[in-house]
Amino acid sequence: MQNEIKIKKKAAKKGDDGYKIVSVRMKEEMLAQLDALSSATNRSRNELINILLAEAIHIVKVEE
Repeated sequence: MQNEIKIKKKAAKKGDDGYKIVSVRMKEEMLAQLDALSSATNRSRNELINILLAEAIHIVKVEE
């Protein structure tokens, strides 16, 4: 069974700060998908990464 993460499009405006800076390496294909999602939702890469990680971190199962 596959879960969906729904992201609503929002109006363009600058967001609040208060975050730590993190560098992430990713494959070009994933970056292209992220850019497409960014364009479709009018959200920055940074904002989308934070939304997606916040949703995904709760569904991760650690196997021993």
